[in-house]
Amino acid sequence: MIKVKFFAVLRERLGTSEMALEPTGIHTVEDIIKTLKQQSDKHQKELERYQLLCAVNQDMLPLSASVKAGDEVALFPPVTGG
Repeated sequence: MIKVKFFAVLRERLGTSEMALEPTGIHTVEDIIKTLKQQSDKHQKELERYQLLCAVNQDMLPLSASVKAGDEVALFPPVTGG
């Protein structure tokens, strides 16, 4: 399994803090996002709303980063502050 965690407004809008995905056919974070968008119209809308950032096993990486079974992937919208 690949554990996918959602943070900030993304977590609130999707109504969940994490999901587990079977790794079959998933090779990159982009594949994870594509798979998640197929879950529902809500997932499609919310995952397209932001230019997502990701961390794989707590390391910030591009969406093209490779993933495998046992990885933890965090998805979150860009962070702003002041």
